[in-house]
Order: sequence, then structure tokens, then C-alpha cells
Amino acid sequence: MYKAASFGLLRSTPLRSSSPSSLFKPLASSRISASLVGSRSVAFVRPLSVLSGSLRYSCGSDRRSSLGSVRAWIGEKPAVADRFERKFATMAAENPFKGILTSLPKQGGGEFGKYFSLPALNDPRIDKLPYSIRILLESAIRNCDNFQVTKNDVEKIIDWENTAPKLVEIPFKPARVLLQDFTGVPAVVDLACMRDAMNKLGSDSNKINPLVPVDLVIDHSVQVDVAKSENAVQANMELEFKRNKERFAFLKWGSTAFRNMLVVPPGSGIVHQVNLEYLGRVVFNTEGLLYLDSVVGTDSHTTMIDGLGVAGWGVGGIEAEAAMLGQPMSMVLPGVVGFKLNGKLKNGVTATDLVLTVTQMLRKHGVVGKFVEFYGEGMGELSLADRATIANMSPEYGATMGFFPVDHVTLQYLKLTGRSDETVSMIESYLRANKMFVDYNEPQAERVYSSYLELDLASVEPCISGPKRPHDRVPLKEMKADWHSCLDNKVGFKGFAVPKEVQDKVVKFDFEGQQAEIKHGSVVIAAITSCTNTSNPSVMLGAGLVAKKATELGLQVKPWIKTSLAPGSGVVTKYLLQSGLQGYLNKQGFHLVGYGCTTCIGNSGDLHESVGAAISENDIVAAAVLSGNRNFEGRVHPLTRANYLASPPLVVAYALAGTVDIDFETEPIGVGKDGKNVYLRDIWPSSEEIAETVQSSVLPDMFKSTYEAITKGNPMWNNLTVPTTSLYTWDPESTYIHEPPYFKDMTMSPPGPHGVKDAYCLLNFGDSITTDHISPAGSIHKDSPAAKYLMERGVDRKDFNSYGSRRGNDEVMARGTFANIRLVNKLLNGEVGPKTVHIPTGEKLYVFDAAMKYKSEGYDTIVLAGAEYGSGSSRDWAAKGPMLLGVKAVIAKSFERIHRSNLVGMGIIPLCFKQGEDADSLGLTGHERYSIDLPTNISDIRPGQDVTVTTDNGKSFTCTVRFDTEVELAYFNHGGILPFVIRNLASSQN
Repeated sequence: MYKAASFGLLRSTPLRSSSPSSLFKPLASSRISASLVGSRSVAFVRPLSVLSGSLRYSCGSDRRSSLGSVRAWIGEKPAVADRFERKFATMAAENPFKGILTSLPKQGGGEFGKYFSLPALNDPRIDKLPYSIRILLESAIRNCDNFQVTKNDVEKIIDWENTAPKLVEIPFKPARVLLQDFTGVPAVVDLACMRDAMNKLGSDSNKINPLVPVDLVIDHSVQVDVAKSENAVQANMELEFKRNKERFAFLKWGSTAFRNMLVVPPGSGIVHQVNLEYLGRVVFNTEGLLYLDSVVGTDSHTTMIDGLGVAGWGVGGIEAEAAMLGQPMSMVLPGVVGFKLNGKLKNGVTATDLVLTVTQMLRKHGVVGKFVEFYGEGMGELSLADRATIANMSPEYGATMGFFPVDHVTLQYLKLTGRSDETVSMIESYLRANKMFVDYNEPQAERVYSSYLELDLASVEPCISGPKRPHDRVPLKEMKADWHSCLDNKVGFKGFAVPKEVQDKVVKFDFEGQQAEIKHGSVVIAAITSCTNTSNPSVMLGAGLVAKKATELGLQVKPWIKTSLAPGSGVVTKYLLQSGLQGYLNKQGFHLVGYGCTTCIGNSGDLHESVGAAISENDIVAAAVLSGNRNFEGRVHPLTRANYLASPPLVVAYALAGTVDIDFETEPIGVGKDGKNVYLRDIWPSSEEIAETVQSSVLPDMFKSTYEAITKGNPMWNNLTVPTTSLYTWDPESTYIHEPPYFKDMTMSPPGPHGVKDAYCLLNFGDSITTDHISPAGSIHKDSPAAKYLMERGVDRKDFNSYGSRRGNDEVMARGTFANIRLVNKLLNGEVGPKTVHIPTGEKLYVFDAAMKYKSEGYDTIVLAGAEYGSGSSRDWAAKGPMLLGVKAVIAKSFERIHRSNLVGMGIIPLCFKQGEDADSLGLTGHERYSIDLPTNISDIRPGQDVTVTTDNGKSFTCTVRFDTEVELAYFNHGGILPFVIRNLASSQN
């Protein structure tokens, strides 16, 4: 199933290789003997320039001086660079660890293949390494060529216990790259544009091709236009294709124009659930070489695959594009938090309750930039789906990964989901041989962690999170009191500042001819959605059991509440039908609306006009309850100011109650058909009841039949016709796909570093500005600059679609930057919305209009921000957009990991205030003009150095420049990561 030939989807080559090695066999055989090790080492020595190698891996006391000379030398003498390239390619021909290449025998004779054996190194330090670090070690050893990956890098990883606290830099080469369509469209647009740039530079455009497998799942485009209908899934898919036909055709073109790219069509599932159930290999077997699966993805919840024992995390789209093109990822060797799990969850407690508890604990502990590795006797009590739920929310607790090593539970899941017995046997044999398998029946070797946490699973209690952040957990028994506190509190993450005298106001309105009413806390959206929970049969079937019991007792969800069910794969539909529970969900309005992310990413569709009017005209704080992973204000729906994350069974319960202003312990959900009060405990299934339903309803054949069909696409997708050219023909009239200006007037000479001189402050923010604030994915407001642009080009308002769907058009996305309707900008003195003040004139303008005014006047701009700037989804447009607006630097208290690297990738300078300082403490109002003093020679800048910022009113303060590695400095020197890659590919030999 996982061999190359089985991936019968869209590709331009007859065989989809799981490794780039096969692409370069002629190169390998011309330079060295065609041995397995030799061919692989040369395959990874794509000549992405001596510059990359020297910058990334120089070491020693004279490192900075040699870096400076190499930078200058290579920048000025391409012929010299070519000679060095040939020399280094020769040096890199053989893997220095080829001596530990070991055969893995099959039980009945023969061998599975060969692998790089960690035990063969005979280094006792390896036995103490966390499993997650061993994955980095195996990758470094396998890819070691003393060019892009050196023996010194391998030693750093082996000596992790001592080197990690020093924040040393290492290279990492993921085995594959994962995309969804919101991030995949701009990635393919960039690749197409890079091909054009290569052409203009007189080089071979076909050098722009993925060198590792790229899987793209189209899951972010379906919206809940139609709900509460048997026909909803078909109707929504027809609307999805009508809106997105141009985008989908573009992606289908990309699947044929680029090698090694697999596209999973719309209507198939959510990317992370498809990854978990189908795409995840755990161990690759490529032409007889066994190696660990690992993945980086352009969606921050790529971490879900960590629950399967596959190392995976989210990166920016521009980083992912570089990884596709053979660039090693530069990363700081992370610390690892050991999280010990003991005991067993109490009856009635769900995996969602557990993950919200873990999220709060880890957020408090502080795990940004670290791996979290779970272990302990409690692991045996968690299903694979439970583990994947916890791993999925790594971005919410701030970790790079939440990792679960492979054990017997993992192997059982692989068999359940249709992986062949031979594949599972190969995986187990490899992992045991390489000391990567956890067998809880054997004594456990003591592993070393950077810090430790412990949780007794029996202490977890039912909970939800909100109303505005995933880590604001509220125990269910305290929810009513917490809600009233939120109404009272001043506006903030836990406050709405509703005056006491109007908190009990009831608004009556007409809903399709019947009397309806809402008040503060009324639920208007209840959505079972998102990869976090829909991949977990226990909570999905639990939701069905709640619906069944409620229906049998005579309870009914109010008709004005928008209910929906959007699972992450067709398997969910199969087991809900098998169990007989889908019918009960339908009776409560939770009809299937599509297979995709929907409400969790803001694709919740419109509320009924009468409901929307009742909320808007009466300033009601309405609520959404969803089984998602993100609930930032303005994300789920513009009219739901309170958004709570809950397990699927609780989503059904809150829909039945119709309000979040309820104490489920003491207050009834409703009145049954017998006239008696019905409480939550009356409709809540026991853990045993859920387990029995899972056992009888979730069957291996469901996974096999679902994923056999996934390769055939659907009729609407199959009927799309696309050109077969390798270069894309840009349509200047298109409002979906537009040639971006990133490489306009690009030459082979890097522009060099830039400081900032007399810049104006475009925006002045407080804490927790998310990527949703910077680059919203949801609906396009009718009065926004993006709406004006679309209407000027003849697009009707009903066809605006979402920002996320238009990420292939830079004109729309630049106008959508900082367009979130809930944006809080200190320059507006308390007014909320996507506007700012043009400082020279005092005009209040949309952010885009102000930015264009500054640009036309020849002024640079900067952004001031508080802590956690750029948290939320990994969104490259949150960096691309500000760059297009002319933002040259962001000065913040702290940055979210992926967003900081994205800013660097787009040539924007990230700066951090010194500890204990921020804009307010320094007396900065944002009305000043800012100058940032940076050297003009890249060799005079070092990672993490201090720089001085001065203002025109005489203030001066010191910041840390957040170029964290030498490689990031190289990107900055070139004006960004993509120009860096293009120049190096263009100058390389064929």
C-alpha cells in the first residue's frame, strides 16, 4: 500500500518515488560507484550552492571571519563558486557512516532492506536520548555528506544533553512535505513564479521541482452554506467547485507540471486525518533503504502525526517550499520536556477534556520551541486516536512537537487502518532493531529530558476552553460562574464588559414563521468539526450516543441554531452509519455537510438573516461551540464573540441546551416528552458503552475502501481540464491566481542587508496578535479594500469567497492584511477594526490604504507589538502581506516560532524588546519615527545580536535582532529565502 506505485493520484511521472534518490541516478553513477549509500548521499547533495553549505555548517573559532569572506567571495565570483561547488560535491560523494549500514532480516528469510543502525555506533549516550531526538539523529546520519550535513552535526545531536542548552544549530531534512489547499495554492504559485524567474535569469526552469514527496490535500475550501439537510454535503460540494474551480484547476495543473507531487481532491477529508490514516508511513522502504518517516507541513496542526510516532511539525509555506527544493531546514536543537502519564481517565471523561488539560499545563510550563515527549504507564490507557488528539494541539500549547513513540498501540492502529501485515512487520522490526520501539512489557531504560511534568489521568475532569483562546480551560462545573465573570470583566481574553442591567436581556425575533429568542450566551453555532476530534471514534460515536439518548427522551435542538457535522475522512461516515447513530445526529440537525475543516477555520457559512440581525441590532454576545482547536475572536464567525472548544458529545449537549449559561450539574438541558427535566447525566454515555460501540462499529475494511476510493477523485474533479505546459500561463484578469511581484527585477546579485531609517509606525499592538489578526482566512467584509478590489473587477459580493481561498492572488491578500474586524490597534484609542492612523496627516484609514499612502510618499513602516506576536496557524501570508505593505521590521516582546521564521523568510527584521521592556514601559506611542541601525555588510551581523533603535523624539533603546541562525542571515542578505534558493539554483551546474 505504501510503495510508490500504489499512489494512483495525480503526478507527472509514472512512478512516485518516496525519495529523491531515483531522480539523480545518472549523477550518482557518473561520480561514484552506484552503491546504495553513494547514490543516496549524492542525491541529497543537490548543488544548492556552496554558499548554503558554508553558511550553515561553518564552525570553529574563526567562523564569523570566514563566513564574511565566503559571502563576499561567492557574491562577486560566480566562476569561483562553481569550482567550489564541484569540489564540495566530490567531497560529499560518500556518507562517512556507511560502515553502520546494516541488513534488516525478515523472520522467514531474506531481508527487508538496509538501514543506518544507531546501536552499531556503540555510543552509550544514544540510549539516554529521548526518542524524538533519535529521529533527528537518524536523519542526520543518513543524510551526512560532510557538506550539507556534517559529522559535527551528528555529534551535536548525540551529545544532546550537553548541546541543547547551548541552543546549537543543526540541519534537518524531512522525508516529505505536507500541504493543504489554503497554503498549497500560494506554494504552487510561488513555485510557478520561481520557474519564470529562473527563465528570466537564463537558467533551466525545470530545476524548480520538488525533490522529496509532496502531499497536498484539498480540505480548506468547503463552507457550511447548506446545513440541517440530507442534501447538504452534495450542495456544499457543488458550491465549493463553483467558487474554487479556478484554484482547483491550478492545483491539478501543478500535480502534472511538478514531479513528486500528490494532490488529494476535494471531498476526501481533512489533511491531518488523511495523513494519520493513510499517508503516514512511519518507516519508509525506498529501493531497499529503510529510514524513518518525518514530515513538515504548511499547517501548524501537522503535529497530529506525532501521535503515530512520526516526527512532524508545522513550518511556514516559504520554508516548506525550500525543503521541497532540497534545502536542509536549519533548526535549533530543541530541549525536550518529558511528560509522564499515570493512571486512567475516569468514566465519562473524553480525550478532548484531556487535551485541554494538557494544553493548559504545558502553556503554563512554557514549551515554545521545545519538543514534548509523552511516556509512562498511562500510555497504555490511551488509544492512538487519543494520542493524536493531544499531538494535534501542540501549537495551542506552544511546542514544536507533542511526540508519542511507537509501541504496540501504534502497531494495532496501523493494522486497523489498513496497512498490510508485511508493512507493519517491517515497521516493528526496523524500530526494534534501531532502538526506536517502546515495549512496556520490558524494563524501560532511563531517558534524560530537559524538564519533567506529570499528570494523573484520573484527575482530568470534563471541561471546555474559551471564550477567546484555546488554553483558557474552564472546568464544566465552573462554566456558569465563569460565563458571568466574562460578561462582567473588562474587554479582554476573558471579558466582554456587558453592563449588569442588560446582561439578562432577551431578544425575541421571528424565525421562519415561528417565535424565537436569544440572549447573551445563546448558542447560534454548534459544529462537530476539525481534525482534532473527528479522527477519534470514541468522541464521534460518543456524540452520536448523546444524540440518540436525547432523541429518545424527546429533546430537540432549537431550529435557529446552526448545527453541522464535518468529519475528517469518509471512514467516520461509515462507522456512524454502521452503528446506526448517524440517523440520531440527523434528527438533532447534525447532518453531514462535507469532509473538510469548515467552522474551525471560519468557513462556518452565513447565519440565518433573522438570527444575524437579532445579534447585530441588539449587541448580543452570541456563542459558538465547536470541536475544533482554534477559537480566536473573529475566526469562527464575525457574529460569535464567544467561542468555546468542546468535545463532540459536549457540542451536542450545548446545542440541546441552547446556551453556554448553564450549570450542567444542577440545571436541566430541557424537558423530556414525559414532562420531566432531563439533565446532562441522563444522556451522557459511559466509557464502557462508548468502547463497545467503537469495537463493533470501527472496522479495518472501512479504511481500506475509503482510501482505495480516495485515489479515484470525484466526478467534478476528474472533469477539470488543465494545460500540460511546464510554465504557467498567468491570466491578468484572474482574481484567484495572480503572478506575485516577489522576483520582479531580480538579478543574480544579492541586495544585501538593510536597516530602517525614519520609519513610521503602521500599527501598535498589545499581546497575542494572531495570524488571524494579521491575515484573516475567513469572509471578506463588504466594505474592505479587498471587497472594493473584487467589485471593481466585476465580482459580485456573493462570489467573494474567503481570504483563504484567494491566497493565490497577492493583490487580494495584500488588501486583506490586517483586515480582521476584531483588530485592536492602540493608535485608534480603543476603537476596534481594521484601520489605523496615517501619522503625518492624522487621517484614519484602512490599514492597506495607509500603507499604500506611506509607500507612495517614500516612507518605510514598522509594527510595534506585545507578547506572542504571530501565534495561531502557520500562515505565510501573515509575513508576505506585511512585506507587500512595506513593513521593514516588527518590534515585539516575543514571537511565535513559525511566524518569526516566516518574517525572516520574507526579508522583514524581527526584533525583541529586552526582558521587562515593551512599548508602553519605554513610553512609545507609535507616533514616533523609528530608525534601526544595522550594519550594511552581512558579515558584521551575528545571530541574536543587540541593535539600537532610535526615535525622532530622542528616545533610544536596545533590542535583540531575531535572526537566530547563520542561514537566516543568508536569507536576509538575499532579500528572503526564495530569492536565496533561486540564485543558488540558477548558478548551479545541471
